[in-house]
Amino acid sequence: MAGKLIIFSAPSGSGKSTIIQFLMQQNLNMAFSVSATSRAPRGSEQHGKEYFFLSPSEFRTKISEEAFLEYEEVYKDTYYGTLKSVVEEMVSAGKNVVFDVDVVGGVNIKKFYGDRALSVFIMPPGLDALRERLISRGTDTMEVIEKRLAKAEYEISFAHKFDVIIKNEILEKAEEEALKVIRKFIEQ
Repeated sequence: MAGKLIIFSAPSGSGKSTIIQFLMQQNLNMAFSVSATSRAPRGSEQHGKEYFFLSPSEFRTKISEEAFLEYEEVYKDTYYGTLKSVVEEMVSAGKNVVFDVDVVGGVNIKKFYGDRALSVFIMPPGLDALRERLISRGTDTMEVIEKRLAKAEYEISFAHKFDVIIKNEILEKAEEEALKVIRKFIEQ
């Protein structure tokens, strides 16, 4: 039986990655969609594991071949995208494919797959709480945090385009709600 597609989007600091990690450990036959990028590998990153690393010209060729479900040029010649072939291979193998993408990518993947996909938006409890989470991470400067918060406002404006909105005020409750929603979707 073919697998299903589960799309997660959220502003930075909303807990999306933590919730996805929790779900990946719940025996739901899930596989994570590995994105392609035209940036160089960092540290010990490996082709096919963290990303599929392509040159900018290889990426543009794949764009012209319509090989991506969604893609974005984040900076000049630095692209990120989701390869259709990789996703289709996993779905055909019966895996439930999980996407961790920005809101525009999430909306585009949902449009492409329709009812075969469930789109989930992880809503932060509010911008003040989000600011506190980003500060407590200790990974970004205040300038970067303010940019992330401005982007979060924009991203939240897309929430209504998703099938499910899960508000993450208490992580354990959000994880349980996500698990319930995903189980129901997979079993139908």
